[in-house]
Amino acid sequence: MVKKGLWILFATFALLIGFYPTIYFLIDRKFGLLNSKSAELLSNTFWNIGFYTHIILGGVALLIGWTQFSPKMRNSRIALHRKLGKAYVVSVLLSALAGIYIGFFATGGWVSSAGFICLGVVWFYTTLKAYLHIKNGEILKHQKMMVYSYAACFAAVTLRIWLPILTIMYGDFFKAYLVVAWLCWIPNLIVAYLITSKATNP
Repeated sequence: MVKKGLWILFATFALLIGFYPTIYFLIDRKFGLLNSKSAELLSNTFWNIGFYTHIILGGVALLIGWTQFSPKMRNSRIALHRKLGKAYVVSVLLSALAGIYIGFFATGGWVSSAGFICLGVVWFYTTLKAYLHIKNGEILKHQKMMVYSYAACFAAVTLRIWLPILTIMYGDFFKAYLVVAWLCWIPNLIVAYLITSKATNP
């Protein structure tokens, strides 16, 4: 019962934050993190391409990625599993590259930039490795890397959980952002390690 409840919560967060980027198209652009960006940066064509590529395809990856962990789908609808998997991989690789680029312009300077750039590299690497493993028929290695990949992807969720908490704790958004640039993904990878370790060492 607890496991089912956690699965529902996991899927709900993935769906909610997966659709989150649509807000940027429905209201004024000066929303959320864009409030901290300069007018010069917001008018930069390359940054805008990177930003929208990152949030749109990242949202797609978040929306479809969680379904890949359903044993029922893998066993009974393998064709759909593969199609969604390919869509996830393409979305992640492009979103991660865009994320690495816009990471250089992250609010807070080099500390937050380093955090988000490292996240982008980890997300890209684990996803690419997962794809290469399945191409080579290495199913267990593929599954392990996919856990790490989606743990990195889920940083979009954990960032939005931690950021308001840290902002209240520090009483300062910019200090909170420096911490969340690392806190949004490192604990996720630790959880991924625990999950994969348990799977390989029952």
